[in-house]
Amino acid sequence: MKTKILKINPKQLDKSAIKEAGEILQQGGLVAIPTETVYGLGANALDQEGAKKTYQVKGRPSDNPLIIHIAKLEDLEKIIIKRPSEVDLLAKAFWPGPLTMIMEKSSLVPYEITGGQESVAVRMPAHKVAQAIIEAAGGFVTAPSANTSGRPSPTTAAHVKEDLDGKIEMIVDAGKVEIGLESTIIDMTTSPPAILRPGEITREMLEEVIGKVVKGPGTLAEDSKEKPKAPGMKYRHYAPKGKLVIVEGDLGEETLAIQKLVNEKLREKRRVGIIATEETASEYQEGIVKNIGSRSNLSTIAANLYGILREFDREEVEFIYSESIPAWGIGDAIKNRMDKAAGHNYLKAEQVISE
Repeated sequence: MKTKILKINPKQLDKSAIKEAGEILQQGGLVAIPTETVYGLGANALDQEGAKKTYQVKGRPSDNPLIIHIAKLEDLEKIIIKRPSEVDLLAKAFWPGPLTMIMEKSSLVPYEITGGQESVAVRMPAHKVAQAIIEAAGGFVTAPSANTSGRPSPTTAAHVKEDLDGKIEMIVDAGKVEIGLESTIIDMTTSPPAILRPGEITREMLEEVIGKVVKGPGTLAEDSKEKPKAPGMKYRHYAPKGKLVIVEGDLGEETLAIQKLVNEKLREKRRVGIIATEETASEYQEGIVKNIGSRSNLSTIAANLYGILREFDREEVEFIYSESIPAWGIGDAIKNRMDKAAGHNYLKAEQVISE
């Protein structure tokens, strides 16, 4: 299969390109589409065959549920059977935007989409290109990250091409995404509602609108018999090919510990990388250093994370050492993604220095 790449200016939509992408989706094909979070692998959400193709192309376990993307609020009623009042409050505050809500599904939604569960995850993206393609496709599109399952999510069309070229019908290229991390997922079938995946919309922001929100169960073991209710809960995600280790401690101790670890690997003739921040990058003298963004503006770190992990892959880096990231605001979501990318592999800076 030859994958067609169409470039679209989000500020001046090409109607013929939008129509072409929509027709591919309606006919059962797969189209990588830009959203404000990451690039998604679009398929017809009401077609069970579309779900099967999505899982096959991504190499994604079939019990890992997909998120349905809509472009109109009125379409929500067609795919759910219960609509708590809090759903409307959150929709008014955060849709369109990077928030996914889990609700009880209607019979219109195939079980292949939900991983066999009675609940469905729904989001209304803010990206104008995504909205237009969803409407052109009939209003309901699943769009998990457009990458090979387990790899860092794509934030550019080039990242999609790296993983899926020749496997899908089309990639719609609208440039680099804005946020760079997947949406916040909140389970609205529980009381109080529970966050199953952190994102740009924080717990504090949600609580300002609907009151108490709790942190959900988090990660499930891969051999767990329990089905994940949301993407990203059970299986290895976001991981580079090299071994990623996060070093924790006082920032000054972190930089000293990382340089010590890097020097040890360099003596072994290994290719080693460092994830540094704008405030510390100049302090590292050895290794392949990547400036991920500023500690004073964590949104820059979120936007660069997946791209930098992919850069290390292209440079065949075997070991990656990262500073820890402050867990305020979107930092909680960054930490969540880095935890999973590293396989929860942490070292204490103080201990490394003292050895």
